[in-house]
Amino acid sequence: MRIVAVCADPPLFSPRPGGLWCYDARVASIRLFIAIDLPAAHRAALVALGVPTRGLAWTPPEQLHLTLRFLGDVDESRIADLTDSLARVRVEPFVLPLEGLGTFPPRGPTQVLWAGVGHGHPRLFQLRQQIDDALLALGLPVDLRVFHPHVTLARVKREASPATVAQFLKRHREFAAAPFRAEAFNLYASELHPAGAVHTLQQRFALVVS
Repeated sequence: MRIVAVCADPPLFSPRPGGLWCYDARVASIRLFIAIDLPAAHRAALVALGVPTRGLAWTPPEQLHLTLRFLGDVDESRIADLTDSLARVRVEPFVLPLEGLGTFPPRGPTQVLWAGVGHGHPRLFQLRQQIDDALLALGLPVDLRVFHPHVTLARVKREASPATVAQFLKRHREFAAAPFRAEAFNLYASELHPAGAVHTLQQRFALVVS
């Protein structure tokens, strides 16, 4: 739910002469993102890395995924057009590695621990581009930063020491799981709660073999 200011001109009422009459309107919206899910065995391999460590908030197993786009709040009235547009994406299935660990941001205090997908696959970047094209065609904003595909392992809190993070990366520097086949991408809703976000699948989009 978003609150937006709606104003009338000429004013219906204004606290001062010549002013605009404004009120708050509640607009139904859903917080959305697009991601590739990991197979259960690959989620288990990542969960095995997450031993209790001061200052590291590990991602719940069911939320281990490769995010393609975070959309933020989208008006409910636009969801049908969004799903129709995403359904027209045409990329063939592809295989991704799951290997290597790293941190974000590249400079300053560490905020995220992630697992990588090596150099990815050309079709992964093709998929991302087609999704972006679908969003832009609908007038939805996209972040222009360089795409760095990854799976978020943990959020790093302030009480985590740099030495803790460095030791974790050193201990698991050879991490690699078997490659997995990406056969679909998913549209998820993310609802924020005091105990953490809850992700709900909205629609699955199969990758299509030509």
